[in-house]
Amino acid sequence: MPTLSLFQPGILDPLHETGQNAPPLERSCHQLDMNLPPFKHMLSSLVSEHSVSCTDTALDQSNTGVILRLADWCESLGFDTRVIPLPESPGKANLIATLGGPQDPGKAPCGLVLAGHTDTVPFDENLWKNNPLQLTEQDDRLYGLGSCDMKGFFAVILHAAAQFRASDLKAPLSIVATSDEESSMAGARHLAECDLPTARFAVVGEPTGLMPVYAHKGIALLSITLEGASGHSSDPELGNNALDAMHSVMGELMALRQQLAQQYRNPGFAVDVPTLNLGCLRAGDNPNRICGQAELQIDLRLLPGMNTDEVLEDLQTRISALAERHATKLTITPFYPPVPPFGSPQQGELISTLVHLSGNQAGTVAFGTEGPFFQALGMETAIFGPGSIDQAHQPDEYLSLKQIEPATQVVSELIQRYCVSEF
Repeated sequence: MPTLSLFQPGILDPLHETGQNAPPLERSCHQLDMNLPPFKHMLSSLVSEHSVSCTDTALDQSNTGVILRLADWCESLGFDTRVIPLPESPGKANLIATLGGPQDPGKAPCGLVLAGHTDTVPFDENLWKNNPLQLTEQDDRLYGLGSCDMKGFFAVILHAAAQFRASDLKAPLSIVATSDEESSMAGARHLAECDLPTARFAVVGEPTGLMPVYAHKGIALLSITLEGASGHSSDPELGNNALDAMHSVMGELMALRQQLAQQYRNPGFAVDVPTLNLGCLRAGDNPNRICGQAELQIDLRLLPGMNTDEVLEDLQTRISALAERHATKLTITPFYPPVPPFGSPQQGELISTLVHLSGNQAGTVAFGTEGPFFQALGMETAIFGPGSIDQAHQPDEYLSLKQIEPATQVVSELIQRYCVSEF
């Protein structure tokens, strides 16, 4: 395909006309669709939509504003769109938009899913130099909440998709937008019930700096609570100290951490062993009272190939024995269901293609993504997108302008290869 330039007038220039008043043009696979807003207008619109997801209900927000904007743009390109409310999450929804399909019903389609999440993390506006909900351009960067993680990816893939007509496609192209990735991943989990169009490949557009990512660790966040009995500290027999019991639990968790690190190792990761972080401890209320309750919050990250359920079962068995020995009541509560580890074939078709198209070697990342959920649906999956995770989840988040055009070109080539060509 020819080199695509998003920096031509009307694409990245927010002062230029969108083309809606221009003479009608027949859209081909080598032209940008004039129905789409310019790139910066599109990203500005997405950034301005509140879509925080958080386990704290006071901070949690709906994502439907973002979903409906994306649906409108997809429909302008000829996509069939479905906005799917999450049954147990009022105000939350996924979007599945599909263009084209197999011309030969008897032939198994190839197909491509381009996916991302529409939510952002909470923010403190006082820590930002500019309004986080207003896109600001400065020093070849686009600043704004979610600009990097990961609303910018949707603007990229829509401008890439605008080069193709449904009649060009021999296999379906789907754009999937989800909710709550930053909290529970409820949107990605719900996809298993949404009859996603068949596709062989999926790309999740998290900010990887255009590095193809073939693996990341799983994540389990747990709250471990022990209940004893309070009493006057002058006589230990008057109560049952939950903090004493938690001391034993912490020792056992550290022993488990060491055992896992000795058993499992993956040199593809910068931190090449599983990790277990003792992150937060809350216990008691006064030094002259026996501690009646203690809560420990932990972060467990497992390597690809490890069985999350087996590790959590072992953890619970060990802690339960200690809780019984100390005569305390044990409660283990996940913040949300664990995110499985993710691993795609490093030499597989999709990763190899992304390496070739991007010019970047494949690697791993430490953060979790929705990749495992697309993989569970039978698709060869990769994590790949513009922006850096170093700019995500912090004040003055930004997307570098220099990565927008290369990202769009790679996505365009993927569509050509997996949806148009006879792959």
